[in-house]
Amino acid sequence: MQTILPLPTQPVKPGTSTGQQFWSSTEKTIDSYSPADGQLIARVHPSTRADYDRVVETAQAAFTEWRQVPAPRRGEIVRQMGEQFRRYKRELGTLVSYEMGKSLQEGLGEVQEIIDICDFAVGQSRQLYGLSMHSERPAHRMLEQWHPLGIVGIISAFNFPVAVWSWNAMIAWVCGNVCVWKPSEKTPLTALACQQIITEVLRNNDVPEGVSCLITGGHTAGEWLAHDPRIALLSATGSTRMGRAVATAVASRLGKSLLELGGNNAIIVTEHADLDLAIPAIVFGAVGTAGQRCTTTRRIIVQDSIYDDVKKRLASAYAQLRIGNPLDESFHVGPLIDTDAVKGYQQAVDAIRQAGGQFVVEPGLLDEPAFASGCYVKPCIAEAENNWPIVQHETFAPILYLLRYTHLDDAIAQQNAVPQGLSSAIFTLNLREAERFLSAVGSDCGIANVNIGTSGAEIGGAFGGEKETGGGRESGSDAWKAYMRRQTNTINYGATMPLAQGITFEL
Repeated sequence: MQTILPLPTQPVKPGTSTGQQFWSSTEKTIDSYSPADGQLIARVHPSTRADYDRVVETAQAAFTEWRQVPAPRRGEIVRQMGEQFRRYKRELGTLVSYEMGKSLQEGLGEVQEIIDICDFAVGQSRQLYGLSMHSERPAHRMLEQWHPLGIVGIISAFNFPVAVWSWNAMIAWVCGNVCVWKPSEKTPLTALACQQIITEVLRNNDVPEGVSCLITGGHTAGEWLAHDPRIALLSATGSTRMGRAVATAVASRLGKSLLELGGNNAIIVTEHADLDLAIPAIVFGAVGTAGQRCTTTRRIIVQDSIYDDVKKRLASAYAQLRIGNPLDESFHVGPLIDTDAVKGYQQAVDAIRQAGGQFVVEPGLLDEPAFASGCYVKPCIAEAENNWPIVQHETFAPILYLLRYTHLDDAIAQQNAVPQGLSSAIFTLNLREAERFLSAVGSDCGIANVNIGTSGAEIGGAFGGEKETGGGRESGSDAWKAYMRRQTNTINYGATMPLAQGITFEL
């Protein structure tokens, strides 16, 4: 692979914001292989517990300075980071594509998300609004204001190796927090690249060492963050199983957690749908990132009268998909992240067959020389029933379930009858159907769309879901409040001391 960023050629250990490396005696490495071609592209030393403690101590010291920097000034530094990511968009997007396996267009799109959230955060730095309220007591004033929390821990997943970090970090920074990031052990190189890209900005602005910190490792490093009372907020993206462990650990110390977990997302297609809109949206939602998005479309719930037509159109569209090296923009679908993910795909296929499912588009592994990494699979479509255990389970692979319904309320019930509650959509030109889907008796997901798919959220809206998806909200809207603590203030500017509720207290 060509050099796309000036990265170290020797095994490295991540450290703090200005690039200082905390070396230790460990000889272990995290080996990052590209699922595109199976090549070893990086070896990174995992952080030891001593490394971790040193990073957190540095972050604590940095917080005492960073919280005093005016928020608009913090926003200006984030703006400069956005300019750096613009400068390196092609290089970082290519690295994301190569290390993670998503298409180059999606890799570039992920870097654009970083740029967009930087722009959003710059504006947010001047809009950390509080409230003022009238007091019941004369010559008193009441208000609410917001203060930074401290250290924000960020655990990100392999499927969006840089964008989700930025959703958290950029907002956390303008709010006055410092960040400790643990990227997925499957994509450490992209995290190092992001740290390197922002280093120049941090140094040029005399940002205190420790505002941006990086640790590496597997679940053990995540457990350090979860159990550490010095971590004021832990934002974790990953599986529901991981989220339960994080939530339990953080709650046991009465800490704060922000969880973005699994999805089992459905699109309802009514008899009033524009199928020329619906089919491309369904296909992209189902096969984009090789089915490895938390917002991937996994279920299509189709009205009886158009079921056969939709099935036929989807089969035709899938026949046009081109699978191959994600760096080649002529391909639609790249590889799964690793061979363990391939095993999960195969197990799901077996479970579908055992349940009696019929494949509209057949599954399979691709083992030609061009697919030597062993990570390429065929996107497939299976006719299924919503209550099957395999359909209730989120499989991180390009498997689409085709379900049918008669009445809209039945479709909504099927949409909601899974443990997860992230993203959902309906395709209809009927206003009543659309509004019912968006009403309190409609979708129970954090995201509900009309005439667009389940994936591809914009950063302007708060992102997150309900039920086993975790309930957290990141990115836009008022998600910044999760990264701050609320304080209520009452100010007495009079010469007497009246008490609330008319209580009298005489001395």
